Amino acid sequence: MLIGILQTGLAPENLAPQMGDYPDMFARLLDGNGFTFKTFRVVEGEFPNSVKDCDGWLITGSRHGVYEDHPWIAPLEQFIRDAFAAHVPVVGICFGHQIIAQAMGGKVERYADGWAVGATDYDFGGDTITLNAWHRDQVTKVPEGAKVVATNEFCTNAALLYDDRAFTVQAHPEFRPEFVDGLMKTRGKGVVPDALMAEAAERLDRPLHDKTIAAQIAAFFKAPRA
Repeated sequence: MLIGILQTGLAPENLAPQMGDYPDMFARLLDGNGFTFKTFRVVEGEFPNSVKDCDGWLITGSRHGVYEDHPWIAPLEQFIRDAFAAHVPVVGICFGHQIIAQAMGGKVERYADGWAVGATDYDFGGDTITLNAWHRDQVTKVPEGAKVVATNEFCTNAALLYDDRAFTVQAHPEFRPEFVDGLMKTRGKGVVPDALMAEAAERLDRPLHDKTIAAQIAAFFKAPRA
């Protein structure tokens, strides 16, 4: 099964050589499921010719906001709507979670209560799932037809399911602890409050349930569709 990775951001230059860029992280996360991957750098204007060029699509995280004025935002939203219409499955992570919601009529805003950073617990239908987070923006209005499938006190709409068309997660199952540590030492400085990063640093060794979410993503892609 060929999964197209729609890359909407780039890993920091000083971290990518050791830890990989975002497509590398997703290939590692989803390894063992029989997927092959093809990356399109939509952040640089590189788009597929058709939503049917791949069997499914995965939209990565990004340092950009979905509400920002970039020339690739509107085409990406249209691509998402076209994929929905064609019932080609789409998975969105962090920025991907947000841009899918925005494309389908939801609302994304900078959250007044600040950042979520590091190992964070989410309620997935009664199961506590711990994943790394790195975000300030949130989906504040859920699109019509989307179902909230994960939440916590800080992030009400932490994961959304759009029947068989999209599965989206605000957290970063692809981020390993060492990458979060690197983000805090690079992009976090002067942006994320020091106290919040100090708390996150103390949680770097907490066990994560990244493989649990990887299994959910794989099952979503592989689910039979008409």
